[in-house]
Amino acid sequence: MNATAVPTITRAGTRPEVRRRLFVNIAVTDLQRSICFFEALGFTFNRQLTDASSACMLVGADVFFMLLSTERFLRFSRSPPEEARRANGASYAIGVESREAVWVTVTRALEAGASRAADPKDYGYMYAWSFYDLDGHHFEVFWMDPTPGARALWQRKI
Repeated sequence: MNATAVPTITRAGTRPEVRRRLFVNIAVTDLQRSICFFEALGFTFNRQLTDASSACMLVGADVFFMLLSTERFLRFSRSPPEEARRANGASYAIGVESREAVWVTVTRALEAGASRAADPKDYGYMYAWSFYDLDGHHFEVFWMDPTPGARALWQRKI
């Protein structure tokens, strides 16, 4: 397929047909330090799914991040976790309710020890800013204009 061609989608929609939960497992070097870091950003944790080697961070109605010690992570994976700072296998984009919330969240992350991944980006219909957490995982915090057609209107201005 041509790199500029739009892929064919046979099951399109704006809502899933089946409700699913998403658990993202990430390895952390110091579980308590990571919990404190994400609590400083405003995240909460489910005590029922937290123990000495893992913590369940609530991200959305059905979206969870499992912060796992390296030993616990290896129970889910055949290969050891790559050092996040050397390997960028994924970035985690988390939507927030406003442009201000993007700024507040990333500022709190930087104050809590994160490092800047990129400068803020303003696309008009979307505003985003990213950071690397204490273990080097790449998080992007973004706000998208909920106005119908906002992206199309902005793209016409370019």
